Amino acid sequence: MPNDAAKNSGRGAFRSIVAIGCLLIAFGLIAKFVAEGRSFAFDQRIILALRDPIDPTAPIGPPWVQEAARDLTSLGSIIVLAIITFTVSVYLFLAGKYAAGWLMLVAVFGGVGLNESLKLAFARPRPDLIYHATRVFTPSFPSGHAELSAITYLTIAALLAQSQSSLKIRLFFIIVAALLTMLIGVSRIYLGVHYPTDVLGGWCIGAAWAAACWTLMTQLQDRGHIEASGPD
Repeated sequence: MPNDAAKNSGRGAFRSIVAIGCLLIAFGLIAKFVAEGRSFAFDQRIILALRDPIDPTAPIGPPWVQEAARDLTSLGSIIVLAIITFTVSVYLFLAGKYAAGWLMLVAVFGGVGLNESLKLAFARPRPDLIYHATRVFTPSFPSGHAELSAITYLTIAALLAQSQSSLKIRLFFIIVAALLTMLIGVSRIYLGVHYPTDVLGGWCIGAAWAAACWTLMTQLQDRGHIEASGPD
C-alpha cells in the first residue's frame, strides 16, 4: 500500500508538472504575440464584436447586462479577493490546518506580486478603441482580475476538493471555480478594460501559479514535512 500511494503521488506530481508546463508555454506564446504587436487584430475584432455597432462606446445588450458585468468583475477585484483570502486563511488557521492557511496567503499575495511585476515588464496600455465602462489604474497585460481570480478560486476549490472522497463533488468544486474565473475574465473584455489576450494570459499564468503552489504543498505533505490539510 505505501508503494502504491507513492506511485500515485508521483503520477499526480508528474501530471501537475506537465499541466503547469503547458500553461506556461501558452502564456509565453500569448506574451510573445502581445509584445510583437501581432495580437491587435484578434483583440480588436473581439472587442468590437461586443460593442453596439451604432454606438461603439456602449456594450451590446440591455443596461442590466452591463450592471451584471460590473457585479461579476468586482468578484475579481483585489479588495474582494483579499477579504476572501483572509477569511479562508483565518478559518484554516483556527481549524489547525496551518499549511493550507499559508498556501492561501502565499498563493494569492504571491500572485499579486507576480502580476504587478508582469504588468510593469510589459507596460501594455489599456484598450483605447472604446470607452471604459469601469475605472482602471494599472497597465493591461496580463489581466489582474483574470490571474488573481484564477489563483484564489482555484486554490479554494482545490482545498475543498481535498476534503471530499466523491469524485463528483471534487469535480463540482473545480468546475464552479473555473466557471467563475471565466465569467470574471469575460466581464473585463465586455466592459472594455482589457484586451482578450490580457485575459487569456491572466488565466494561463494564474492557473499555473495556483497549480505550482498546490503541487509544492502536496509534495511536502507526502514527505511529512507539513501537516495534511484534508479531513481530520
